Amino acid sequence: QVQLVESGGGAVQAGGSLRLSCKASRNIFGFNTMGWYHQPPGEERELVARIGPNGHTEYIESAEGRFIISRDNQESAIYLQLNDLKPEDTGVYFCNTALNFGWRAPRYEFWGQGTQVTVSA
Repeated sequence: QVQLVESGGGAVQAGGSLRLSCKASRNIFGFNTMGWYHQPPGEERELVARIGPNGHTEYIESAEGRFIISRDNQESAIYLQLNDLKPEDTGVYFCNTALNFGWRAPRYEFWGQGTQVTVSA
């Protein structure tokens, strides 16, 4: 069974922090690179952070220095610490596997419900 469950979103003021969690089924998590995707209102989904099976991390430029991605291989879970949040970080955050190059979201058939993050000025 394919499963992706995101949680941890909320409403914060600019400069605030949130920690997002994602629990994935084993058949998705496996030894794959995993990522967090951000979909702003009315816009396309975009990868903002990815983490390889060995823990190597990469961030899109706008997230560099503010977001921290981590994973727990035993729990098939990944996390995203969001710091110094800005209004443009508002949107729905999803987790899924990720390619090891580029930042466009692949056209996967399956996505979880996502978790809403709202940042007010």
